[in-house]
Amino acid sequence: MIISQTPYRISFAGGGTDLPAFYREEYGAVLSTAIDRHMYVTVGTRFDSTIRVAYSTTEVVETAAQLKHTLVREALAITDLDRALEITTIGDVPAGTGMGSSSALAVGLLTALYAYKGRAEAPETLARQACEIEIDRLGAPIGKQDQYAAAYGGLQYIRFNPDETVHVEPVPGSAAMLEALSDHVLLFYTGGTRDANQLLSEQSRATARKLDVLRRMRDIAGELRDVLGASDSPRFDVFGAKLDEAWELKRSLTGSISTRTIDDWYARGRRAGAYGGKLLGAGGGGFLMLFAPRDRHGAIREELGHPKELPVRFDPRGSRVIFIGNRR
Repeated sequence: MIISQTPYRISFAGGGTDLPAFYREEYGAVLSTAIDRHMYVTVGTRFDSTIRVAYSTTEVVETAAQLKHTLVREALAITDLDRALEITTIGDVPAGTGMGSSSALAVGLLTALYAYKGRAEAPETLARQACEIEIDRLGAPIGKQDQYAAAYGGLQYIRFNPDETVHVEPVPGSAAMLEALSDHVLLFYTGGTRDANQLLSEQSRATARKLDVLRRMRDIAGELRDVLGASDSPRFDVFGAKLDEAWELKRSLTGSISTRTIDDWYARGRRAGAYGGKLLGAGGGGFLMLFAPRDRHGAIREELGHPKELPVRFDPRGSRVIFIGNRR
């Protein structure tokens, strides 16, 4: 049996500039970090020639082509596996909450399936093939940031070039700086999930008339990187103010990115001491991130009425195999 562990991610700024409609005209960029919430994939040998896949439901099929789970089906096709497999997927966080769960699953499947074949692929290969599965084979109207964040892990500045190449640049910083950055992050569940594909389709269609907004969102990702790299004691108030600017820009892209409830939570969090924040993912629901010094966390929780909170720390590692048993 093989077990892979793949991190979810928090994107601080630049989301939307990783969509082809933008980066094929001029480069896009995001600043994101992997977190200590994960997607787990197990792969083992089945006693007969069928394929069994267990997720929110269970499928047993004769060949991979018969699978209804499209990510598993295409991952098996890419890795050239088609018989006698037992596959299980388990996530720490529900899908549709803005943490890149679909791409974490795609990357985690590839990590586990290659390990089952006795191979360890580089993060670049895992991310590129996960993009091929989701974007090229399945036609999802999504960008590339989630796949690269899941494959590489850590705090990264990721640049998307018009020639389809992707440059992943680790953000320099001491362990103490990264810990302090993590200490500023609060994640509150807004009580809803959303269809990221629909929202990203709307954002992609808005690209042509929102180029100036998207350029500024891309540039903020670079500015946030520079704030963190300036010293071992960055100006987190400046970092938070830029997050606030980026969120207001993102809200202006389409009317479906935020809701009245989310806007209310955000405004109240700011009044209680948050420097800034954003809704994670494409928008519409999921987790609201507020960025605030620790001495304001209690006041923010009180102001919001103590909603469901997800404590997280940053994960420096990307997708990896955490268990290898007998494969045959």
